[in-house]
Amino acid sequence: MGGYRILVVDDEVKLLNLIKNYLEKEGFDVTIADSGGEALKLLETQKFDLAVLDIMMPEVTGFDILRNIREKIKIPVIFLTARAEEQDKLLGLELGGDDYITKPFSLRELAARIRAVLRRVKPAGAANTILEYGGIKLDLNEKTAFLNGRPLSLTPTEFRILAILMANPGTVVSRLRILEEVLGGYYEGYERTLDTHISNLRKKLGDNPSNPCYIKTVYGAGYKLGGLS
Repeated sequence: MGGYRILVVDDEVKLLNLIKNYLEKEGFDVTIADSGGEALKLLETQKFDLAVLDIMMPEVTGFDILRNIREKIKIPVIFLTARAEEQDKLLGLELGGDDYITKPFSLRELAARIRAVLRRVKPAGAANTILEYGGIKLDLNEKTAFLNGRPLSLTPTEFRILAILMANPGTVVSRLRILEEVLGGYYEGYERTLDTHISNLRKKLGDNPSNPCYIKTVYGAGYKLGGLS
């Protein structure tokens, strides 16, 4: 899985250089930034496949970076931080983060997490696949979404949830399957996060049960796309 461009942002310069050296030995193309402001400039001028963002940085935090770029860029984000509180993990994931690693951590674990996220969002041999249902159109390769011909702004996690539902029209998709395929596995805190993602998707698609692209909850089973069925 070499060749992917990774942006790593952390105000601990020594750690930043350790991460860069290790990931480059693992075959990644790594760019580093020691401040949130520098990271925003890089994200505006360069293309990356994934970003690793430290949360607790002065002036511009990892959360701030994600809020600023999420409407402009569709790349997965892994948060890297010393903060281990449950509410911080949930906030990071609800903002559109894809994973969360708590310091201290091993460089080997970080590389493994990066590969796992990239496998989920950039599967090997992915074709130019288009999914269409109820006025929604997703391009799985370009990661673009449209609703009734208009661009639809989705976070990477929302995009993947919707893609799973659209790939299984008229079929109930279990919560466990969504957790495993989108978030990489079951974790108790992810249950609440999944509820938030579904709620946000409903708002963007039209929170009306009679809408053909409504996400219907099938209690005790999972979710189903299609409010008319």
